[in-house]
Amino acid sequence: MATFYDQVVPMADGTELSMADMKGKVVIVVNTATGCGFTPHYEPLEELYEEFHDKGLEIIDVPCNQFAGQAPESDEEIHEFCQLKYHTRFPQMKKSDVNGENELPLFTYLKEEKGFEGFGHGPAALAMSALLLKMDKDYKKNSKIKWNFTKFLVDREGNVIGRFEPTYDMKKFKAEVAKLFD
Repeated sequence: MATFYDQVVPMADGTELSMADMKGKVVIVVNTATGCGFTPHYEPLEELYEEFHDKGLEIIDVPCNQFAGQAPESDEEIHEFCQLKYHTRFPQMKKSDVNGENELPLFTYLKEEKGFEGFGHGPAALAMSALLLKMDKDYKKNSKIKWNFTKFLVDREGNVIGRFEPTYDMKKFKAEVAKLFD
């Protein structure tokens, strides 16, 4: 049976990043987009990276253009945008699919480990539910990535311990990450 550490991700420079290189680290895997209402999540993600990187946090940022075409730029343009607008220091991977026949095997694995459990409560959750209902009436019953900035949290042993939809409060997400460094 495949594990988190058996996965690889294509990097923007054409090389591959092996998750085996992440052994002993806490990892956030997130699909991102530069033109999304959730794009400001880059700011708290960078804050997490700055606070915990020296203690073993890595962020695997996978730009994805599958959700309303919100990441149309080239890999280089995406990287430039992230550095200029959000001062990110974590790398962006090659723009890739996270759903469908061309999805990265990493996301196949992550979705098998942690399926969709809902958007939570509040205005953003209601808006996402309404939007998804128009796109996929069975969205609640499948593990597909629903939108940009879905985050998977992986512990130091390679266990996928949580899936956090983009509507999940970023302060609460930071607290979840911080627990892994106590």
